[in-house]
Amino acid sequence: MEIRSAVFITSLPRYGQFPGIGLPQIAVAGRSNVGKSSLINSLCRVKNLAKTSATPGKTRLINVFLINDAVHLIDLPGYGFARVSKQEKASWGQMMDGYFSQSDHLKHVLHLVDIRHAPSAEDRQMNAYLYGNGFHFSVVATKADKLSRAKRGAMLPILARDLAVQPFDIIPYSSQSNEGRAQLLTRMEEALAQPDDLVV
Repeated sequence: MEIRSAVFITSLPRYGQFPGIGLPQIAVAGRSNVGKSSLINSLCRVKNLAKTSATPGKTRLINVFLINDAVHLIDLPGYGFARVSKQEKASWGQMMDGYFSQSDHLKHVLHLVDIRHAPSAEDRQMNAYLYGNGFHFSVVATKADKLSRAKRGAMLPILARDLAVQPFDIIPYSSQSNEGRAQLLTRMEEALAQPDDLVV
């Protein structure tokens, strides 16, 4: 798969109708400050397609992007940011649960985790939610350029153990060098090619 065009469509406070709905969707989920926006920009090769911020918790809406006029990329709000009220955390949880329970077009989820750290409690909860509801997903380990190859080699088995996946199934990704981009695009292409009856 190669991305030829990528445009921002809309931001939603809760999942619902939006222009062009009906195309297959790939969702991006991850902890606040894991680098979702940077990965989307790197993946699509559009510098400011998704707004990045040094402040965790910037993405508080469901952001919809159109890829190649054929696929919607759904950027979900980051979870696990401590400096928000319990009410706002609950609101984010409802927003994400609303998306997963209502989207009839979801083909695959990219679950982003930070390669430098063992998965957080929220990461494990997200992983359990995806498994428990039968969603197809890939674990993408962001910020791969921040670790040496030796340290990366030590972290991948930890991520795999905590998230119940095989180490070779995890995609290390660097938004700085674009390492992992080709592998991730291939994974997305494979996911989109799956028949709908194989997608929960």
